[in-house]
Amino acid sequence: MTEMSFQPLSGVYNLNRTKLMKFVEISRTSGFDAIRRTFDFMGGSLNLLYSVLISIFKPPFYSKLLLEQCYLLGVRSLSLVFITAASTGMVMSIQFGYGLERFGGKLYVPRVVGLSIMRELGPVLTCLMIAGRVGSGIAAELGSMKVTQQIDAIRALGTDPLKRIIIPRILALFIMTPLLAVLADFVGIYGGMFISYFELNIHPSFYFHQSVVALRLSDFTIGIGKTLVFSLIIGVTGCYYGIKTEGGTQGVGQATTHSVVTSSILITIADFILTKIFWIFERGLNG
Repeated sequence: MTEMSFQPLSGVYNLNRTKLMKFVEISRTSGFDAIRRTFDFMGGSLNLLYSVLISIFKPPFYSKLLLEQCYLLGVRSLSLVFITAASTGMVMSIQFGYGLERFGGKLYVPRVVGLSIMRELGPVLTCLMIAGRVGSGIAAELGSMKVTQQIDAIRALGTDPLKRIIIPRILALFIMTPLLAVLADFVGIYGGMFISYFELNIHPSFYFHQSVVALRLSDFTIGIGKTLVFSLIIGVTGCYYGIKTEGGTQGVGQATTHSVVTSSILITIADFILTKIFWIFERGLNG
């Protein structure tokens, strides 16, 4: 009786042990695969960026394609950037206004909002929105061209896909992203001024004067410098995942997802690194 009851338990133990070993093997394989993909992306994206920097000053120059991409990637993102910046400025004014009012510091709202938007929120939120809209579009467009062999057809006609497809998009982002960030800065500040007038009873002239007094040229240049780096991250990441697409329409969807997620993560990491570098540089100049 004991042996008969022990055998089923032994079978259950062996079954659970087999499932556990299979789970460990899958986890180990997935971990190694993730590490391999990470190094593939790092090497491939750096190689792509190097190729772009080498080829960008060599003829032929597709200026018409560049202007077209500036319109598609930049001008058509105006509404998204405008809404994001305006709502951010309004929310920050309300939050800081009601929070500082308890300590008698409501009049410092213009300075806090202006500095926060100019140095940090304007560039970062703008580039995150662009990564979601433009980065995904680049990856999807190039991925569709890859799986339908349009890139191979361009190469067969004697045209360099790097010059015709990739460089115009990266260069357009490099040009338009700082301009969109400047727009986001001013829209965010004016959005905060609008809500401060109606909710916090802060006069617009006082708000504008305090914002201008608190801001320095270095605050503006730091924000623009961040957007230049972020634009390269968005463009290179989207183009890399686009030209590496495999597996038909399913591969295009995966490339789009990877592009947005990777760009967003790299932007947040780069933002911390750049903030630290600029802070050390400013402290060295002031010290």
